Amino acid sequence: MATAYTHALPPYALALDMEIVDAIDGAPVIAMPFADKVQGRPGFLHGGAISGLLEMAAVAAIHQALRANGNDSAIKQVNVTIDFMRGGLGQMTHAVGEVIRLGRTMANVEARAWQDDRSKPIAMGTMHYLIRRPKVE
Repeated sequence: MATAYTHALPPYALALDMEIVDAIDGAPVIAMPFADKVQGRPGFLHGGAISGLLEMAAVAAIHQALRANGNDSAIKQVNVTIDFMRGGLGQMTHAVGEVIRLGRTMANVEARAWQDDRSKPIAMGTMHYLIRRPKVE
């Protein structure tokens, strides 16, 4: 399914073969295939790969929300908390971010990663971003 998110994913996401595959409530859904480069213990995703997927989903959601409000300011990550709920198995993993609050200077985002069933997340993240508005000269 095509999505309104038109910006390319950053090099880190591309290095892990992530791609935008869908949208949920306007937020891009990012998929990451299982491969040796994201494997931790045999047959399971590495926690860093899961965290990176959650971060990419959060960033995509913030940029989508900013553009919907008429701008696309730069953002800077302030804080990240990841909760791992179950091991990620050797299969496709999806993630989506949800902007909980988009203020003038801060954005709060929750991201969820799942495999077979969206209602059974393998990890969730809470992230806070500083919104850096362009200086008016």
